[in-house]
Amino acid sequence: MGHVTDDPVRHSCTRGPLISAEGINGVGKTYLTNRAVEALDDKPLMLDGFSQRATGRPGLGEALLRSLREASAGDPFLRGGSPMAEALILLAIKRHDLDTVLPGLSSGRAVVEGRSVDTTAVCQALLLHPGDGDTALDTATALLELASSWRPLPDLTILVTDDAREAVVRAQRRGQCVFTSEQATFMRKACALYERLAATDPARYRVVDRRSVGEHEAAELIRAWIHGAGTGLGCLREPWQGPGARCMCCGRRADPAPA
Repeated sequence: MGHVTDDPVRHSCTRGPLISAEGINGVGKTYLTNRAVEALDDKPLMLDGFSQRATGRPGLGEALLRSLREASAGDPFLRGGSPMAEALILLAIKRHDLDTVLPGLSSGRAVVEGRSVDTTAVCQALLLHPGDGDTALDTATALLELASSWRPLPDLTILVTDDAREAVVRAQRRGQCVFTSEQATFMRKACALYERLAATDPARYRVVDRRSVGEHEAAELIRAWIHGAGTGLGCLREPWQGPGARCMCCGRRADPAPA
């Protein structure tokens, strides 16, 4: 599972790293990521998550997101009753997001996505299998495989997690709202599934658990991970074009396999 890259020993691309910050509402991922970025000399390009985007912005990505908001009738998790169709729309938005940041990546700049394809995989898997955690994990993994056939996965995924009950309290306070019992349960299940999904791919994930890591240390860990993500990067290729495609950033083709 993952994006298609060259062997970094044979070729290191000049692009910047593609990084995502994941986690349920209320764990502090946006605050901690912003705090970490403030301490970096080379500021990455920041791409807001779904919940931080204002409505009314022009562009295909926002139009697709607006259609999900309208269909979900105000549900905070954009649930409109058609989980698989919604998953495909969400993946289309994340493909569009990648297209918009390619110039920055190509220039060598790091890009940090506020939630990427992992959030789509987790939330839609839970909607498809709300009462079966093991099947939801298998489905989340399968949805990531689907996503990776249409756009490269992040080079690095930073998962911020915490006690789900505390996160729910913070999210309600920040949003000045009260979640229903069902919505709070959905968040708790999502928190657990994020953690299980991260454990399946330790090469890509870095986890900050706020149950054992303080705010200052968490921000410093995130800063260090973002800073260190730009070394030895392989090329990004269109997965559906196969390994012989040119890099989307530097234009280089893969070296032929040895005979």
